[in-house]
Amino acid sequence: MGEFIYEDLVRVDFEDRVLAHLQVVIGNKLKRGEPFYFQWKDDATTGGGRSSVWMHPAASFAFKYYGGRPPSLNRAWLDALIYTANAPHGLYVVPEPQGSSASPEWG
Repeated sequence: MGEFIYEDLVRVDFEDRVLAHLQVVIGNKLKRGEPFYFQWKDDATTGGGRSSVWMHPAASFAFKYYGGRPPSLNRAWLDALIYTANAPHGLYVVPEPQGSSASPEWG
């Protein structure tokens, strides 16, 4: 389990594998100067609902991994996440496509 931290105010848990894919997508979008919304469903223990943050180059955020090894990356999953990030509603986690090849490298 890892953690996404935004502006030292918002902290949300994601599995390390999900977090690694989010890091690549968020990094690539911001590297191109493309701000966007990032949203997720909140856990029932924190009140449920959903949250959204505005991702932009001046935002302060971090990815905290608790696992020792970098997870492999799935190109098809990255493409699916990038597709959501380019839509008006912004980036959100979609299920990993089955049967897709994974790369042990960080994007």
